[in-house]
Amino acid sequence: ISVSASSAVLIEAESGRVLYEKDADKRRPMASTTKIMTALVALENADLDMSVKIPIEAVGIEGSSVYLTEGETLTLRELLYALMLRSANDAAAAIAIAVGGSVSDFSEMMNEKAEEMGLTDTHFDNPHGLDSDEHYTTARDLALITAEALKNEVFRGIVSTYNKLLPLGNVPDRRLVVNHNRLLRTYEGCIGVKTGFTKKDGRCLVSAAERDGVTLIAVTLNAPNDWSDHK
Repeated sequence: ISVSASSAVLIEAESGRVLYEKDADKRRPMASTTKIMTALVALENADLDMSVKIPIEAVGIEGSSVYLTEGETLTLRELLYALMLRSANDAAAAIAIAVGGSVSDFSEMMNEKAEEMGLTDTHFDNPHGLDSDEHYTTARDLALITAEALKNEVFRGIVSTYNKLLPLGNVPDRRLVVNHNRLLRTYEGCIGVKTGFTKKDGRCLVSAAERDGVTLIAVTLNAPNDWSDHK
């Protein structure tokens, strides 16, 4: 198989069996595919119906955003939809502060989860994936993180959702967040998972598809033609 990605891997989710790999153990930045671990750690450590009052530290984060405002209130569940569909960096910061106490403390929780999973080539410096020299993973590790996350039914439900209406401030209006993952609409059996991009990291993509009871997970890092690679 010829793929555009610098690193790639395809695994069977339940067993972890590798079906294809290309430079799968090279440490690389992963942009917003980081948020798979952010969501997993949040789901394992907090109540989905927890009310989160948005702090000033989560407002105005660079990159993708749902434009949270200081003092507005959303549930953790709603913030997870903003995180995984809109890839909102402000939602990532809000989740980190609500669940971990601070962005740095939550990042340590992410690293502890990676260590617990035996992932030796992954390190998180933040919950959103903005560029940092101390923020990296491998295609293989990211596939294993995704396999673990997909065991969580709430996670599976969120990442397979095409769009969602969320509160907008503390008023009757709503935000519409639309999933960036075009494979949900164009590939039979696709059930998620997460896109990512920065100029430095290139295009990153994690996808999962299920047919006839078999779930496959594909990961590409720095892939100019990532949609074609995954198909």
